Amino acid sequence: MPNPYLISMEIITLALFVLCLWHAWRTGPEAILQLLAGVLFGVLLELATIRQLHAYTYGTFLLMVADVPLAIGVGWGIIIYSVRLFSDASSLPEWARPILDGLLALNIDLAMDAIAIRLGMWDWGQGFKAQYFGVPYANFWAWFWVVTSFSAGLRWLTPRAKGLVRWLSPFGALLIGMLSVLGTNALIVFVIPRQYYEATIILTLGGAILLILWLRPNFLVYPVDSPAFWVPFGFHAYFLTAGLLSGVILQPPMLLAVSIAMLLIALYMHKPKIKPTLKVVEKK
Repeated sequence: MPNPYLISMEIITLALFVLCLWHAWRTGPEAILQLLAGVLFGVLLELATIRQLHAYTYGTFLLMVADVPLAIGVGWGIIIYSVRLFSDASSLPEWARPILDGLLALNIDLAMDAIAIRLGMWDWGQGFKAQYFGVPYANFWAWFWVVTSFSAGLRWLTPRAKGLVRWLSPFGALLIGMLSVLGTNALIVFVIPRQYYEATIILTLGGAILLILWLRPNFLVYPVDSPAFWVPFGFHAYFLTAGLLSGVILQPPMLLAVSIAMLLIALYMHKPKIKPTLKVVEKK
C-alpha cells in the first residue's frame, strides 16, 4: 500500500508550485525561467549529492526521476523562489540577501527533516537519535549552501546579462549553485578533519545569523506577494499536522516544540508592518 504521507506531501508541494507558477506567470517570463531553473537545480543537485556522498536514500514517491522524487526538486525550486521574494522586500543590501535566503530555508528544514524521516520520506541510515533527531548536522550546512549559492548566482548574473543572455542567467545560476554545493559538500565531508566538523557548521551558520542581526534589516519594507508566506507556512503546517496525526512528532516530544517554534518564527517574520496613524488634534 502506498505511503499516504508521501502522496499527500507530493500533492501539497504541487499545489504550492502552482501558486508560485501563477505568480511567476503574472510577473513575467524571467520569473518563470527562474522558478523552473530552481526546480531543475533541485533535481540535479539531489541526483549528484546522492552519488557523491551516498548519505541518504528516498522512499518511493509516485513521481520519481531515477532515485529522486520529483516533489523534492519542486520543493527546492519553490522554497528558493519564495525566500527570494521575502528577502527582496527587506532593507538588506543585495549582497546579504542570499544569506538571509539560506537562513529562511533552514527555518523550514529544522522543522521538516526529522519528521520526514519518521514518516518514511527519506532515510539517513542513522536511526532517529543520532545528531539532530536522526538528521546529520551536515544536512543543515548543505541546505544553507544550496539556497544561498543559487540565490547569489541568480542575483549576480541577472543584472549583468543583456539581451538573450539575460534569459539564460537562471541556468548560469544553476551551474554556480551546483559547483558550490558539490564543493561545500566535499569540503565538510572529505577535507575538514572530523574533530572540527561540528565547529565548522556552527561557525558558518552562526556567523550568517550574526551578520544578518548586525545589519539590522527591516523586513517587509513593502508588501510582498503571497508565495513568500504560503510556501513556508504550507511546509510548516503540513509537517506539523502529519507529525501530529501519525504521532511521530512526539518521538521525542522535543520535536513538537521545535516545530511550533519554527512555525512561530516564520509567522512573526511574515507579520505585516502596521504603519502608525497620525492623530488629528481638533482645535477648540
